[in-house]
Amino acid sequence: MKRTLRSLVVAGCLAGVPRAALACPVCFGQSDSPLALGINYGILAMLGFIGSVLVAFASFFIYLVRRARLVESGALTAPQAPGPRITHAQEGTV
Repeated sequence: MKRTLRSLVVAGCLAGVPRAALACPVCFGQSDSPLALGINYGILAMLGFIGSVLVAFASFFIYLVRRARLVESGALTAPQAPGPRITHAQEGTV
């Protein structure tokens, strides 16, 4: 009973609030307001961030594909460790 009454009260309050109070200036048609300008700049900034992350992600995979082709063709070998090479006979000696 309490839950139904509470739901009815919330629904009545939402129905009683004028739609003008829930809308932003862009929804009213004031596209030249400072709020609308800020929203547009925010959207552009988010698109810029997402675009740069996607470009970086794609370029990393392109780099991996090119590197794999070089290794397969034999043009690129694994880097050698610096310093003197230790042979198998020398491993246990001090």
